[in-house]
Amino acid sequence: MVVHLARVLHLSPTVFLTLFFAALVMVSLVVGFVLNRIIHYWTKKLANTWGELALSLLESLPIPLLFLWSIYVGMEILPLSHKVERLVSKLIFSLTIVAVFYFTAKVLVIFLRRLGQRNPGLEQATNPAILVVRGLFAILAVIIVLENLGISLTAIWTTLGVGSVAIALALQETLSNLFAGLYLLADRPVSPGDYIRLDSGHEGYVIQISWRSTRMRTQSNNIVFVPNSTMAKAVITNYSLPELMVSVGIPARVAYGSDPRQVEKVLLDVAREAARDGLAGLLLAPPPSVNLNPGFGESSLDFTLGVNVRRFEDLVPVQSELRKRILARFAKEGIVVPFPTRTLGADAATLKSLQPVSSKLQAEE
Repeated sequence: MVVHLARVLHLSPTVFLTLFFAALVMVSLVVGFVLNRIIHYWTKKLANTWGELALSLLESLPIPLLFLWSIYVGMEILPLSHKVERLVSKLIFSLTIVAVFYFTAKVLVIFLRRLGQRNPGLEQATNPAILVVRGLFAILAVIIVLENLGISLTAIWTTLGVGSVAIALALQETLSNLFAGLYLLADRPVSPGDYIRLDSGHEGYVIQISWRSTRMRTQSNNIVFVPNSTMAKAVITNYSLPELMVSVGIPARVAYGSDPRQVEKVLLDVAREAARDGLAGLLLAPPPSVNLNPGFGESSLDFTLGVNVRRFEDLVPVQSELRKRILARFAKEGIVVPFPTRTLGADAATLKSLQPVSSKLQAEE
């Protein structure tokens, strides 16, 4: 049949088979491209469904599979020598390895992209991960292909081993920050917009978590760059978790002899009146509370007024305004605020030493 067609076309059988093989490869590529476009169209039609995931995996298969099939058919029909046949067999095996690794990497890349779409905060972690996956599978495929082609990699492994040790030592701190950044992006102890405080004393709003450092904006509007390795090891207080609302305790000290129930009523009235007056950031739900805590001080009864504010940035203004209102209300109700003797040091001791003398002079008068 082949010889007859070759004679009809006035071609030698070898030339005819070569042209037939070339046409077969071209047809397989065209058919593979058409199937790829069809699958791509239905992938978009089935967006956000399991069908999209399945078709996105199949989308990359028609072209390499049909190309491999055309090469295999060509090897069967062409009169090849034993040496050429072995070379073509190795080529088919190499292309198969590349296709398998490409498909596996494609599965992982799709999974990481879907993960980033569902959790936008992980996009900064999934993008580097996709790059690493593609590079790793490409390197593995190249290694297997070269081994199959009979190329020795011993010298390359030796060079890479020595070089990788030197590079790892030189980039130890950089790699530490890189992997710590991936941990922060994956585990998400903090997110952009959170107000946090580190055990080192640094605090502020998280602006960005990059591959090397985390940027924080302090309340004085300065930017602090914290290395990711430091962030990963630090004890972090996140004032934005589990919610933005922050509870705060405002201490209030009154003299011994004051009526605790009256003090409690006054403090609650102050908090409720401030909320009704529209004090920015102060919340009435949950309602404010008052406790005789820490309790009995050296020279005072120590109360704590507990209130809730909307966000951390409302904390200082609310505390300041409530303290002013508490002092004004105590003065109006005749509740005495004791002198803070413990904070005066030597001056307090001097005042105490003068009290007997003052009392004696008053008695003599």
